[in-house]
Amino acid sequence: MENNSNHDLNTAERRSQIAQMVREQGKVFVSDLVKKYDLTETSIRRDLILLEQEHRLKRIHGGAVSIPGNFRTDTFAEKEKLQITAKGSIGKVAARMINRSDIILLASGTTTLQVVRYISPELQMNNLITLVTTSLPIASEILTWPSPNLTILGGIFLQDYQATVGPQTIDFLNDITADIAFLGADGLTVEGGATTANVLIAEADRKMTERARRTVLVVDSSKIGKAGFVPIRPISSFNMLITDSNAPPDFVDLVRKMGVEVIVAG
Repeated sequence: MENNSNHDLNTAERRSQIAQMVREQGKVFVSDLVKKYDLTETSIRRDLILLEQEHRLKRIHGGAVSIPGNFRTDTFAEKEKLQITAKGSIGKVAARMINRSDIILLASGTTTLQVVRYISPELQMNNLITLVTTSLPIASEILTWPSPNLTILGGIFLQDYQATVGPQTIDFLNDITADIAFLGADGLTVEGGATTANVLIAEADRKMTERARRTVLVVDSSKIGKAGFVPIRPISSFNMLITDSNAPPDFVDLVRKMGVEVIVAG
């Protein structure tokens, strides 16, 4: 019997999952995807056609295979369409942690963007908080505020992540001490900790954890159990994890036993 959670996925989330399965397994079959998602062959074949057009896989008879040397992951725009409700719930809880006069570091990511969107209107005015980010979408959101107090870190711009990275970014971060750093991740496991797909993003995120008095990981449940290409930090090095109500209870218990505070949002 198929997990009911697969029936609740939107189209973008389903296609993202299929692309990830191809990357991890090397091959998928239309018949298996039909059963997994309870869809027609026509719908699944349409997904595979579109994913092939995006160079995320190669179609073969009866399914699809990975493209050798292709490590493409979801772009920022694609990630924004995934787990929308869960990320909103996480962002809302995280934003409540921010107080007057706080200096906040915000790593790039669609969940950290939701944190910014839920910061109270009162704190958005009169330069009551200071925000520092490597993310262009986060900076753009903050610049809609009546009186933003924002620092955008320079560096090399990564289009897929809409963020700055590299030596210049690290140098800027070395001169900053923040109250809270909010970070996301592409994967989160007990053994591997928080991980991402890009070496330079991992480097910037790692530095943020070093420059903040408190570090908060904001990760939706779809990332739990998945391991990204590059480690950021072990879970035990974070002060708090905020995730959503679909997080596996045994995983939540294990993280709490590490001494990390876990808040389940939603």
